[in-house]
Amino acid sequence: MEEKIIKKSYEIAKERYAAIGVDTDKALSQIGQLSISLHCWQADDVHGFENLGSSLTGGIQVTGNYPGRARNIDELRADLVKAMSLIPGRHRLNLHEIYGDFGGELTDRDQVEPRHFQSWMEWARENHLKLDFNSTSFSHPKSGNLTLANPDKGIRDFWIEHTKRCRQISEAMGKYQGDPCIMNLWIHDGSKEVPVNRLKYRKLLEQSLDEIFAVKYKHMKDCIEAKLFGIGLESYTVGSYDFYLGYGVKNKKIVTLDTGHFHLTESIADKISSMLLFTPEIMLHVSRPVRWDSDHVVILNDDLQDLAREIVRCDALKRVHVGLDYFDATMNRIGAYVIGTRATQKAFLLALLEPQKKLRQYEEKDLLFQRLALQEEQKSMPWNAVWDMFCLQQEVPAGEDYITEVEQYEKTVTSKRK
Repeated sequence: MEEKIIKKSYEIAKERYAAIGVDTDKALSQIGQLSISLHCWQADDVHGFENLGSSLTGGIQVTGNYPGRARNIDELRADLVKAMSLIPGRHRLNLHEIYGDFGGELTDRDQVEPRHFQSWMEWARENHLKLDFNSTSFSHPKSGNLTLANPDKGIRDFWIEHTKRCRQISEAMGKYQGDPCIMNLWIHDGSKEVPVNRLKYRKLLEQSLDEIFAVKYKHMKDCIEAKLFGIGLESYTVGSYDFYLGYGVKNKKIVTLDTGHFHLTESIADKISSMLLFTPEIMLHVSRPVRWDSDHVVILNDDLQDLAREIVRCDALKRVHVGLDYFDATMNRIGAYVIGTRATQKAFLLALLEPQKKLRQYEEKDLLFQRLALQEEQKSMPWNAVWDMFCLQQEVPAGEDYITEVEQYEKTVTSKRK
């Protein structure tokens, strides 16, 4: 897209928005400060680099077999660099524990140390990135259906030690990068049929969490993530939303909202204002469920726009952390990164371009027709011209121009990764 067209279109859009009280330059500045934590597992279909020979478990599935999957750390890092070169702004990288730099060494999860992620810290600094982290309870011989809620003390202690070590790694990352590393704790624990003693497993999980969080750190933040169900574990999830919300409020922990971990008709946006009253911060894992937690590539749909609007309306951009969580192996994986991240940014830009002051004035005066009318007119405002200007300012392709770059990169790497 030609630069002169982008600038000309932006000036027109700027005048249109100014007429309803919106400062587009301010919106551009704000969207530029939004850092999204990209998930490393899109690039390799959640394989990781442990070399323990375990297949993907925990109620998780990756569909598709598109060529070009990253097979090692170097390929995954190259893919991430390429994806981020097509995404405006400065962002973060979210690592799962199984993505450590183990150097061919067989390291079980209760033995993992910060040294296994030292090269990631150095690489992130070189590429102007900050790191976030996740413990990994799935795809392991000791995973089964229960980990931190397992009645078997030996297995439970194994996963407690694993998670403690992940917190230590997160602390090292946060200290190294001079910015808190956000560590997410998600476990798949559940049952295919309804257990007779639901309370038993939740008590065990609570005890495990208490032990894990006993040590306080300065350079990392803890998040706890719920799930509705997993494949093979459909009837009961130990770490449900109610469980983690209660634990988070009681213990001042960040609660993670994965947009694929709820009933499809449930509004994630509606949860934001309530949670901000009672939890210190919120972590988002932005995904796109289709009939179940299928982790489709994020697109600019109504659910995503509602979520972004609610966060902006609550003036909570500094209290809500935004990460991505999907894995699609049916298409070019770098393209999936770019589509999903840019869609998320667009949703927040649209929210920042909302004439919030005017809408609230209508609402306070009970002028409901005017409020709804202005909200509808927003849908056809020239926001895309503001988006293109953002891409131009950040020196990344505007419009659909990134498609060609992804195609060219694919031709280069696919033949080498057969």
